[in-house]
This record gives sequence, C-alpha cells and structure tokens, in this order.
Amino acid sequence: MTSHFRFGFLALTWLVTSSDTFAEHTPVRSEHTNRLAHEKSPYLLQHAHNPVDWYPWGEEAFAKAHRENKPIFLSVGYSTCHWCHVMAHESFENEEVAAIMNREFVNIKVDREERPDVDRVYMTFVQATTGGGGWPMSVWLTPDLKPFVGGTYFPPQDRYGQPGFKKVLERIATAWKENHDNIVEQGGKIVAALQESQSAAPTQGEIDAATLEAAYRQIDRSYDPKEGGFGNAPKFPRPVTLNFLTRSYARDPKSESGKHALEMALFTLRKMAAGGMHDHIGGGFHRYSVDRYWHVPHFEKMLYDQAQLAVAYLDAFQITRDTQYEAIARDTLDYVARDMTSKEGGFFSAEDADSPVVAGIGDPGHGKTAEGAFYIWTKKEIDAALGDAAEIFDFHYGVQAHGNAPEGSDPHDEFRGKNILIERHTIAETAEHFRKTKEEIAKALAQGREKLFAIRAQRPRPHLDDKIIAAWNGLMISAYSRAAQALDDPPYLEIATRAAKFLQANLYDSSRKILYRNYREGRSDIGGFADDYAFVIQALLDLYEASFDIEWLKFAMELQETQDRLFFDEKNGGYFSTSGKDESVFLRMKDDNDGAEPAASSVAALNLLRLSQFRDDKQMAQRARKTIDAFATTLSHFPSAMPQMLLALDYSLSKPRQIVIAGKKDVPETKVLLREVHRHFLSRTILFLADGGEGQKYFGEKNEAIRAMSLVNGKPAVYVCENFTCKAPVTEPTALRDLLSR
Repeated sequence: MTSHFRFGFLALTWLVTSSDTFAEHTPVRSEHTNRLAHEKSPYLLQHAHNPVDWYPWGEEAFAKAHRENKPIFLSVGYSTCHWCHVMAHESFENEEVAAIMNREFVNIKVDREERPDVDRVYMTFVQATTGGGGWPMSVWLTPDLKPFVGGTYFPPQDRYGQPGFKKVLERIATAWKENHDNIVEQGGKIVAALQESQSAAPTQGEIDAATLEAAYRQIDRSYDPKEGGFGNAPKFPRPVTLNFLTRSYARDPKSESGKHALEMALFTLRKMAAGGMHDHIGGGFHRYSVDRYWHVPHFEKMLYDQAQLAVAYLDAFQITRDTQYEAIARDTLDYVARDMTSKEGGFFSAEDADSPVVAGIGDPGHGKTAEGAFYIWTKKEIDAALGDAAEIFDFHYGVQAHGNAPEGSDPHDEFRGKNILIERHTIAETAEHFRKTKEEIAKALAQGREKLFAIRAQRPRPHLDDKIIAAWNGLMISAYSRAAQALDDPPYLEIATRAAKFLQANLYDSSRKILYRNYREGRSDIGGFADDYAFVIQALLDLYEASFDIEWLKFAMELQETQDRLFFDEKNGGYFSTSGKDESVFLRMKDDNDGAEPAASSVAALNLLRLSQFRDDKQMAQRARKTIDAFATTLSHFPSAMPQMLLALDYSLSKPRQIVIAGKKDVPETKVLLREVHRHFLSRTILFLADGGEGQKYFGEKNEAIRAMSLVNGKPAVYVCENFTCKAPVTEPTALRDLLSR
C-alpha cells in the first residue's frame, strides 16, 4: 500500500523542506459570516465568523469544487481542541491567509465528533503518509474527494521543522495548477490502496487463551512501575487496558500473573487520582498528562473519559473494597451530574482546555485565553483563601511560591508562577508531618477544597461543548448504572434512567428503528454509527441489570437487530463503522484499535455474548465469535491493541454464568440479597430478575429453567447457575457470599 502514497508523502516533504519564508501577519479583525452560521455543531459555529469562506461537508461544497476545478481544503477538529483554537487564531482569522484559501480552494470544516466517518477516512490517509496524526487535521482533496496531501497543525510561519501555513497553501495551489493530472491520478491510486487495505480478509489464526496471555505480556512490558500507566510521556488513561487487567485478575486471582495484572491496574488508578490530571477541586479527569508523572495535564475534559474511568474505579472498589476508589468514582460521577448534564437529562460532550485568564486591566494576559486558566493557582491565592490551613494544603498538594509545573512541560509559558494541584504526599504522610491524625488532615483538606471550589466557581468557565452524542451518552449511562449497583446508590440509577429516556425520546426513530448520532437544539439528521449502537446497547444491558426494567432489554434487542442489519460484515465478520449509504465517504472501515474509546466491534462482541445468555440465542454467540475472529490479524500480532475485544474473547472462553434473583425487587429481603451480589466483581456474569412478571415471561420464552425459578419457602432466593445448570438456591446473604466467593 505504501507505494500508492508516494506522491502525497513527497508533496508534504517538499513543502516542509522548502526554504521560502513569509512574514507573520497580525489578524485583521472584521465581521464575517459564512455558511457555518447555519450549523448546530459548536465547533463549526466557532468558525462561522472567520474570513474564510467555509462550507460544511456536503454537496454544495463538492459541486463548487467540480464546477471551478479547485482542490478542497478539509479542516477537521472539535470544539474543545486546544491546537484547533491555536490554528484558528493564527491562520483562519487572518484576512491575508483567508484570501489565499478563498481564491485557491473550496474550504470545508468538519466536526470530528459529529462526523467520525469523515474523520476516520482522512486520518487513515494522514497517518499512512506522515507517520502521525491528530487534530486539527488538514487535508487537501481533489474535487472527487480523493486526498493527495495531508498533515495536522501548521504554524503561521516556519517553526519547529514545520512549514508555515501560508507557504503550504501557495505551494499546493501551484502544484495543483502545474501537475493537475498527476495529482488526480495519484489521488485515485491512494483511494484504491486504502480500499484494498480495508477489504482484506483476516488471517487465519488460533485466537484462544494464549492470546490473552500474549496481551498481558505486551502490556506488562510497557508498564511504568514507578509512576503507573503504560509507556512514557504523554500518558493517556486508556481505560480499556485497565479493564483487561482487572479481568485478567478475575480469570485467575491466585496466579502471579493475575495478582500482578491487578496491581498494575490499581497502582495506575492511584497515581492518576493523585496526579494533576485529576481535578482535585471539582472532580473528574482531564484528557491526558504531558509528562510521565500525571502532573501537567492537557486540561480538556471529555465525557467518554469520565464514563470509562468511573467504571474502572468502580471495578477497583468492588475488587478491593478500598474506599479511595469509591471516592474517585463518586467525584467523577458527581462532576458529570453537576457540570455536564442537560436539564433534560442528556450528557454534554466536553469542556475546553482553554478559558479566559483572570487578570487585572493592564496586567499581562488580561482578556486572553490560556490552557488551564480555570484550574491553576498561585500560592498567594491559596494562602489568602485558606489562611492558617494553607500550610497543610500546600504541603499535601505540592504548592510552591514559584509554581510547580516541571521544567519542559510548559512550552507556551502559561503556567509560570502557577500550581497544578498534585498530591505530593499521602494523607498519612501529611498527618505525620504535622503531627495530627489522618482524620484531622482529611477534614482540613476537604474544607480547603470546598473553599477553593467556591472561589473557582467565580472564574470564567471553559467553553462547554453542549452537543449530546449517542455513543458517549451510552458510556455514561453504563457508568451510572454500574455505580447504582456497586455503591448501592439509587440516585445514580435515576440519572442513568433519565438519560436513557432522553436518548429514546430524542435520538431514536421508533418507526425506522434507527439511532441518530447527536442532539443539539433538536436532533441532527446524521444517522448513528456502529459505535453509537454498540455503546447504547451496552448501556441498556447495564441499565436492565441495575433496574430490572425489561423494557430496556427489549430496546437493546431492537437496536442489536438494527446494528446487525446496517453494519455487520456477513462475509468476514465484525462491524463496519458506517452503513455505507453515504457515497461521499469512500472508505468503509472497521476500527481495529481500542483507544480513547473502544472499537465498536469490541463492545458489540461482548454485547452479543451477553444477549445470547439473556435470550438463550446460539446465533448471537456465533456472531460474537465471528466478530472476534474478524480481527485475528491484529489479535495474533499485537493483541494489546484491542484489550476491550479481549474481554469478549475471555467471556467466550468462560463457562456462561447467570445469577437469577427470584423475588420482587422492592422487597427488603430481595434488596439484601442484591446488595450482596453487587459487592462482588462478577465480570462474566449476567443478572436476571424472576419476579413472576413480564420480565420472567420474556426470559422464559426460550428457557424453561427461568420459568421454573421461584421463591423458596416463601422467601426471595438466588440461583447461581452455569449455562443454566444451577446450584441449590440460597435465601441468606451469608450463604450467597460463600457461593459467589468460590
């Protein structure tokens, strides 16, 4: 495939190594309005008043490019992307740069969160031709949407080995005029190569328990035993890896590898929670750490991170019963409920890294925005707010008079003299240092955080991306559903239920039985992608197990049928990310990496296995196995690339286990039994309610064993089964504890 990318790669290299220079121009502020003003995406609206004549992705732009025989400049980003803001301010707000863009190109803006299908296609090209990727993504296309040059952020002038954006524009415009036919031909070859790479059948390979062991070894090799996490800076939380490690422990808790897998996960969770990546004042987590110590974060907060990390901390709490993990899960969930939830119950997408600098008129930085401005503190601010208690707070959180950002972590000099709170000492160490009890220290720190929270609330908040994405809402519903069980906290179930009802009412077309991608001021017309279906189905299964409302399970079954119809590859297995109905997206891909978000196929495979148990449906189990096998090439060579898919593999290799609660869910005796079930980390188990009502009838349609389960001597009972071969029912929590602990 590489040879077909030769022109794109050489074109980009030619631009980078050219020695021409241009003077930097100060942006000329003037009022403009372009077509993005009619869009709903917060990211597109951020560019609605650029002097650039932006178009949204669609036929109007494509037709103009054909009519005028101009190349397309495609810019892809999202509203809370720091470097997207930087490039916008430097280049897209610049009248002179905009004049070149408008004269030589048809300019299209895409919100990657709204159109992940467009983003995936061109990111694949950029990564193949440059060896890297990221946002903002900048790609030049022929009028037929074939890419020929790509990159990410371009500075206004030559800098850091990158060519200035104005130079890039002029070079590409010249190349298009002088080498038009060659560019079009090479663009066609690039597309053909990309399509060929996606159509290859998976290699034959034995995907079994040895694959799980190989993934464990790969993860162990990249583990940082001093600071937690995997690899070096920058460090991402990647919850899918933590999920795999806790399941590795559950598979064989007495083995050395099982114990080490758990310790890798727990240590990483503790180090992240202590670090500056964790918002100690308001709860939740920032996107990633620029250093290996989890100290200096990239300050944006993404919904999908909050959802997945909350689940990881809940898992840790169920395994260890250590309340430090419970506390972090709660502060993350409570942050989302407070700051990222719409009044109708849906969850917003993200909060920006940047926010206005708080400074007096005439002070440096007044009126500007900076990364992390909402979150960072001077020592003077903290000392003034906390008085005598500041000494304890400063010691515990590493607050210094000259600021505490490590050298080399602040390239834009935005953190000079400021502190990013990080737990430099444990509660015990702080207590010993000040000769106080741990309880006294914990109380003093909590009071300090409350005071700083109140002060911070008066600062200008970061921009909120308030679009509601189906997939990410699914992840968050799962988190609240899991929390309602693990923490025995009914209000979390209320939040999950309200969000699910919002999705059903606003992002689901019951007549066509399809999901939509996102909602903002009304539903978008963008159909849901495979990850929207997979994550929402997972959420509905989790919500059923938390609420025992059979309607959620029925809804999950309905969505699974649609997902299979629209996205499943009947020939090779697995799920395409798109339905293939949009002709402007020339590449139909299957995600083969569980990254910041798990791949749709990984979540779908586990969903199918769970549904096959709920409905005793062997065809679903077979489809799950075909989905796992579809990624045999990746799983054979680099299994740790898909740790979430390995959860499905692990599930498929285990004996199916069911726990059936016979009794009314609101009866006190039933609640006691449920609380005992929820105390345990049961990663390969599904939970039913047999209460004699509609749910039991629904399960009993295909399973006679479920129909027969009932109270024992008039008391609620629990049946623990493997493949619906059940042990004797128990009615007392102590007996249930013994049974589940085996």
